[in-house]
Amino acid sequence: MKTSDTDTQVSRSDVAERIRLSATSDRPYQLLLRGTALFFGAVIVLFVWSILHTAWPALRAFGFHMVTGKTWAAGNGPYGALPLIIDTLLTTLIALVIAVPVGLASALALLFLIPQKVRSTASSLIELLAAVPSVVYGLWGVWYLIPWFTTTLQPFLAGITGGAWPFSGAPVGFGILLAGVVLSVMILPTIVAISRDVISVVPSELIEGGLSLGATRSQVFTRVVLPSARTGIFGAIALGAGRALGETIAVAMVIGSNPQIPHSLFSSGATLASTIATQFGEATGSTTNALAALALMLMIITASVNAGARVLTRRAARGAQ
Repeated sequence: MKTSDTDTQVSRSDVAERIRLSATSDRPYQLLLRGTALFFGAVIVLFVWSILHTAWPALRAFGFHMVTGKTWAAGNGPYGALPLIIDTLLTTLIALVIAVPVGLASALALLFLIPQKVRSTASSLIELLAAVPSVVYGLWGVWYLIPWFTTTLQPFLAGITGGAWPFSGAPVGFGILLAGVVLSVMILPTIVAISRDVISVVPSELIEGGLSLGATRSQVFTRVVLPSARTGIFGAIALGAGRALGETIAVAMVIGSNPQIPHSLFSSGATLASTIATQFGEATGSTTNALAALALMLMIITASVNAGARVLTRRAARGAQ
């Protein structure tokens, strides 16, 4: 028998009320928990206020032009963040387009196709990749991917489209496409690990039922396993997108650090996070305020992505009931 969201919320509320009205012998412990929660909330408020306070002079001086302006010039301005926003969203989209199907396929393979003896080793390697510092991925992109992109991949892609968009321009290696590829490798372990965990709790009865009805293995994967685990998969994708949006050093090393609206995926560019990382050390005066405004924009974008993922997750959970 399935339980509705309302019943679940009521039961949780009842449990919380019982805990609150339980024996008062552990009241110091309850006060400690409440104080910790209040302290955490105060830290969040102080953090957001400090970013907003630093960014306010730039927001007041340039207004909405900071979002719509097409030119970013550190020093005396103007400070137009539109190219940075576009490059941030574009590199994240490229990363997700690559990492999501590969990650889901890898998670399914780890659980259902790879032998048990190899499975634990492969899972450990994936978790190890998640712990690799971002600067290592950046060095990998500089040392190995840029030469390969320049001599092989970019000429091949340009040949497919005849040098037209989205693969137009000189094959220089670094740029939007390379940054997206590096980000896809960085977020892949997160998507694989979380997807594997949520797929592993799909009831075996559903899988066995699909197979007994004559469904092929691929049909069971696409029509039974993935729909049943879609709530957790949305969460994995949201976490991967959050890391891609906020990545700094690796992107700064391979994107070209040229704040411009890209005319193709081969164009150099700069993201919100990479611009903050590369310019903050020498920033003074209005540039510091403008960089704080970039940080505020990045927070808003990331929060919007998380909110969207929550909406999709709730809809998926309701559809599964």
